[in-house]
Amino acid sequence: MTIFESIILGIVQGLGEFLPISSSGHLIIVPYLFNLKPHSLSFDVALHLGTLCAVGIYFFSDWLKLIKQGFLSLKEGTLAGTSERRLFWFILIATIPGALAGKFLENNAETAFRKPLLVALALGGFALILYLAQKINKGTKSLSDIKLRDAFLIGLAQSLAIFPGISRSGATIASGLFLNLKKEEAVRFSFLLSFPIILGAGILKFKDIIIECQNHAFYFLAGFSVSALFGLLSIHFLLRFIRKYSFNLFIWYRIAVSLLVIIVFILRKG
Repeated sequence: MTIFESIILGIVQGLGEFLPISSSGHLIIVPYLFNLKPHSLSFDVALHLGTLCAVGIYFFSDWLKLIKQGFLSLKEGTLAGTSERRLFWFILIATIPGALAGKFLENNAETAFRKPLLVALALGGFALILYLAQKINKGTKSLSDIKLRDAFLIGLAQSLAIFPGISRSGATIASGLFLNLKKEEAVRFSFLLSFPIILGAGILKFKDIIIECQNHAFYFLAGFSVSALFGLLSIHFLLRFIRKYSFNLFIWYRIAVSLLVIIVFILRKG
């Protein structure tokens, strides 16, 4: 890997983690399209830790409130109170399906699921699901209105992100839309929900990252830093973009990239 490649992959991760286009999918198809040497899953996780920093920084005050209310709920033994109190526990509960999927499908995530053609099909197929979710969304709920059932269903959708090309943010946003969350609220919940799942993946892979980082520290640091910077930019962009526009830009983008990868796959015969 070169420093240029680590920077490019950092940009891909930073933009793809929060936009509904699948960062993990792009980290597979970008090297495939440009004939770059495949990188390790440990490097993927290091890039994800960059976006963890981004969402932690951007929503720092939100997380302070959520954690404070979470501890108060334990101290007082009740969920009654501010909406942040329930939201804290809903986020933790919604993280469970994704954590279990990551645990039990880890080996497949590193091998069988990382095929460019499968990623292309997932990109295109899920574009249709995002379109349908947007089409039927009534936009009647805010985050203060969601119930435990809603949070758990969004968490189940997040577990689908174990398949590169589905998109963690795309799955959680789409499920939020299906549950009639307002667009901005679905996006916001998706961003908040990303923090514990990325943190958990980082902790599990931390030893592998440290071992590999000993020989490639500069590349890891460059990818991590660029990922964090572009993660901040993509969060800010999407929160503003979705106030005025639909998700159609991302839907058409997914379809276009899916077709491109399929065409390249056919021309190269795999």
